[in-house]
Amino acid sequence: MRAFSDRRSTARAGAIALMALALAACGGGRDYRPVSDARVQIGRTYVIRGNSYTPAADPTYDRIGLASWYGSESGNQTANGERFRPEWITAAHTTLPLPSYVEVTSLDTGRRIIVRVNDRGPFAGDMRLIDLSRGAAERLGIRRQGVAPVRVRVVEPSERDRERLRKGKPAADLSPLPVRQLESLRGQLRSAGY
Repeated sequence: MRAFSDRRSTARAGAIALMALALAACGGGRDYRPVSDARVQIGRTYVIRGNSYTPAADPTYDRIGLASWYGSESGNQTANGERFRPEWITAAHTTLPLPSYVEVTSLDTGRRIIVRVNDRGPFAGDMRLIDLSRGAAERLGIRRQGVAPVRVRVVEPSERDRERLRKGKPAADLSPLPVRQLESLRGQLRSAGY
């Protein structure tokens, strides 16, 4: 009876090992780049749906427009080779270097957050500036809206904030934009036809 029990245990252990290997193979096939700021990628001009985009470093980038968010692509590879994690505070932009850091301000509420750009997009036909991860949209308070008016500007956060964002955690809280400045940006948004 003991020999039968030992064979059953051995067979069970073998089956578990095979299942573990099979599961490891399912998640494999892709070599994800480690999350790092060490190799910044700018890239060549590319075309999506007939529109050309030329990536470039722009330390003065400061625009108003629309933000959307995405989150169902969990596990996909981002444009700079990292694994997309919807709960992290990341974003996609058409031309900024990867990675870049931007301050995104909701023009509805004045709430501001710092986001790490590690992917390309958005490629919608409207005036969207940035696609936020689900985590970034929640942190900014625009997840329910889907699309919201924002200001996006390139920033150089502290190394502590960079490290937090590289680990999927939010950067330090920023105070809301002062009301007078927020009203000015809303006026610019209206003048631009939003």
